[in-house]
Amino acid sequence: MQFNQFSQLDLHPDLLRGIGALGFETPTPVQARAIPPALAGRDLLASASTGSGKTAAFLLPILQQLIGKPRGSTRALVVTPTRELAAQITAELTSLARFTPIRAATIYGGVGMAPQEKALRRGVDVIVATPGRLLDHLSRPYGNLDAVEFVVLDEADRMLDMGFLPDIKRILGRVPTRRQTLLFSATIPSEIADLARRMQNDPVRVDLAPVSAPASGITQTVYTVSQGDKTGLLVSLLETGKVQDALVFTRTRRRADRLAKQLVKQGLGAERIHGGRSQAQRTKALAAFRSGRLRVLVATDVAARGIDLVALGHVINYDVPGAPDDYVHRVGRTARAERTGDAFTFVSPDELSTLHDIERMLGNKIARGDTPATMGVSRAPTSGHHGASASNGAPRSTRGKSPNGQRGRQERVPKGAATSRRRSVGSRRGTPRGRR
Repeated sequence: MQFNQFSQLDLHPDLLRGIGALGFETPTPVQARAIPPALAGRDLLASASTGSGKTAAFLLPILQQLIGKPRGSTRALVVTPTRELAAQITAELTSLARFTPIRAATIYGGVGMAPQEKALRRGVDVIVATPGRLLDHLSRPYGNLDAVEFVVLDEADRMLDMGFLPDIKRILGRVPTRRQTLLFSATIPSEIADLARRMQNDPVRVDLAPVSAPASGITQTVYTVSQGDKTGLLVSLLETGKVQDALVFTRTRRRADRLAKQLVKQGLGAERIHGGRSQAQRTKALAAFRSGRLRVLVATDVAARGIDLVALGHVINYDVPGAPDDYVHRVGRTARAERTGDAFTFVSPDELSTLHDIERMLGNKIARGDTPATMGVSRAPTSGHHGASASNGAPRSTRGKSPNGQRGRQERVPKGAATSRRRSVGSRRGTPRGRR
């Protein structure tokens, strides 16, 4: 059974108050299909694109079943690949459960273990953890998950890509076999399907929006430019006001560091976020970008599924991503929560074959845009397609364009704040590389 309004669900009044306080009424498609069977206690294997509202799809059923249970034991475990995603899930849980006694703790690397140990010892209701740091705690005498009744594996395909599958199997060996298991993934490769068969009991399968389809609100444009002119193009777009602010992806940490420094020298507020930065540095940079104090956040793919910026208008691929799926996850940082946004990709001649791989996956050719006349680089041929927006020789900016079509620099929406009574719960997210 699906539902059209959250009020139609038999949720605890305190949960409905939390949903209402966030201004949410209408579920996203994945929520409409996943929440009812999860509330019924069924295992779930769900595939949906990034930004589809998966977090609330697994949090609400768990919160509903935790209300009224005795406190003092950890009864739910959410495992996710990255620090940023773990923090975002905890923040969303805290917002949804604000009128309930349910509390959560986040466990990830890069910060001290003492507060995390305290949370495990006191038996906080929900633990949201990255695999590496969780296993560090489970190797200690206090590491006990014997009371866990609900397990969520979020972004399972990303955990597979990052080499976490052996860690996941070890973690599952430490929780009771009698449990409800919810597995969410953008894609379901054979390894994930095999894991689901071994860890789940007759799961309900939910398949939505293939990962090869970027959100319909994203306008995609390619700019052909030499490697040496990429920085100049980016600076030109920023200085001419074509781009107000942007999340910019580079191929490596070193290139991210160098680009951020170059932008700062040009008087453009910029910071970088990648796996080589401490958690405190990453959190500070993301907070500054969210608040509007920085115009540019430069990132590696550590952030492709790990940053939730509801009002982000521009994603720029300074380097073409190495894998087609990564392109979708990068550009999926914009046009969230039913908004619109632009995705610009800077393509040098040596990256054309990779771009063609991306276009083959998308099934069509991405529009070519004209580089600004101030750049002094050759113009790329233009072609209409896919919502192209280069008719006047300059990229169209939808930064700050609200759902009602009004323009202007849009204020960043604080996490958990309501933007519309008709907005759907929790569009989202995801993340990084290495042992987290």
